[in-house]
Amino acid sequence: MSDPVEPDEATVRRSDLSGPPPSASPAAPTQAAPTQAAPSPASPTPASPAPPALVEEEATVSRSSLKVRPAQDQPSRRRASGATATGGSRWRSLLGLRQSDDTQEVRRNDLRKDGQPSPSTGGRSTRLRPELPTITLPRVQIPAAITQTGARLVDLTGERIKPLAERSAPVWRPVARALGWVSPLGWTVLVLGLVSWWFAGRYGWTELAMIAAACLVLFLACVALAIGHAKVEIRTDVDPTRVVVGEPATGRIEVRNLSGRGMLPLLVELPVGRSAARFTLPSLGSGKSHEELFVVPTERRGVIQVGPATTVHGDPLGLVRRTMEWTERTELFVHPLTTSLEPLGAGLLRDLEGQVTPDLSMSDLAFHALREYQPGDDRRYIHWRSSAKHDRLLVRQFLDTRRSHLAVVVDTTPEVYTGEDAAVELAISCAASLAVRSILDEQDTTVVVGDQQISRATAPLTLDTFARAAVGPTDVFGSASDGAALAPDASVAILVTGSHRPFIQVQRALAQFEVEVIKVALVIDPDAQVGVRHAGGLTILTVRELGDLRRVLFSGALA
Repeated sequence: MSDPVEPDEATVRRSDLSGPPPSASPAAPTQAAPTQAAPSPASPTPASPAPPALVEEEATVSRSSLKVRPAQDQPSRRRASGATATGGSRWRSLLGLRQSDDTQEVRRNDLRKDGQPSPSTGGRSTRLRPELPTITLPRVQIPAAITQTGARLVDLTGERIKPLAERSAPVWRPVARALGWVSPLGWTVLVLGLVSWWFAGRYGWTELAMIAAACLVLFLACVALAIGHAKVEIRTDVDPTRVVVGEPATGRIEVRNLSGRGMLPLLVELPVGRSAARFTLPSLGSGKSHEELFVVPTERRGVIQVGPATTVHGDPLGLVRRTMEWTERTELFVHPLTTSLEPLGAGLLRDLEGQVTPDLSMSDLAFHALREYQPGDDRRYIHWRSSAKHDRLLVRQFLDTRRSHLAVVVDTTPEVYTGEDAAVELAISCAASLAVRSILDEQDTTVVVGDQQISRATAPLTLDTFARAAVGPTDVFGSASDGAALAPDASVAILVTGSHRPFIQVQRALAQFEVEVIKVALVIDPDAQVGVRHAGGLTILTVRELGDLRRVLFSGALA
């Protein structure tokens, strides 16, 4: 039912706005005796009662000035007289939504003394729209008994199927291998032929029958071409197996026909790094061989995988492709660029187990020769027997000895270098130059570069480690810890890093080594000035290119 139409100029008392008492009838007349309405709970209690005339004057308000919205525009409206909810209120009551009484009243403060709405409300009621309830759906949980039962079934099934699969492997493995010969294009042609055959047999379409016959005949012919087996012997050689970046490296592949009859042209594939070389061999008679040469690209440092050589049997269209491997995989090491350096001469001086150096000394560890006495020489070193023979004082002269162990740690994080990957390669080249010079000086050498580590090895094996190193984020602290563990007796520790690595991190990384170890930070910075400086107990070498390393070491920075 809709609300009864009432005159626009009908009066509404304040008691009607605040709601009738429970005993009031919904159909009570609007023109009742003027009585003083009880104060609303939301409004403040006046200090003194107002005169009856004033109260009665303020108690009436024009209905037209309230601008009541229709029910369809205001679903939460309830009749001011407290009657049964109609329109939108009826639907709200059916949905079980409740609305607070505080939001259903026209507040007294919103009405001015003249009966007009307050300007702050804009002529509209201050009723608040109720919020819809939040519905939370329960999460579906599978009982633990079901999951445990399923896991047990899978385990039991796997334990029972695995022995059966191993016993039947001679049967299903050749079938699986044969199915792997077919390419996606081949499966498409086969499915198209079978579908066309089925439709042609069901609906009698001659065109589909011709398509089916063509597809199936083509597929069978391609399978027949791939079934053949070639009896050949393939050899692959790469010479040399270790080169420096930019040096040429060539390879050779030789194919010999071992069968008693001639061999049709054969396709041979040889993977070389990320690419693959393909050779189409001519027809070979029985016992004949054919040789092909190929060039291995060596523009970048790394390890290039060559092989295995495979023969490809199949059709020219690529529907069926069968490959057979004939050789093993060969590794070609591309070493980083290095520069020749002067002997480092770094280590712990005057060690009984150390290596003899060309430096003359008055230490009594390694005797070198006799010389004439000079003022200031220690008299303990006078060789009296030789002095008596030559009728002059002779003293013994010695050579310094050093126990040297060089530990090199390379930071391969591209973000800490100016130039990123190219600068990382320069850092690896500098570290490789130091390691090679240390090995040539017959010193122990430990290298930690990225995820690769090696200690006390020959120069080729050490350079192989540099070739295997990958460029990527590196934990400098962890790498230095590994270097200190591999070289507990290190005499010199060098950390090769970039200019963007904070100095505190470099200092903490080198602090993993013992106190008496000479700690050096080699910084790669193409924009800085080449030089040597000391800070925080470290010797900092700055280089811009590989040739600068010889200059900074000539000053004796590692001594």
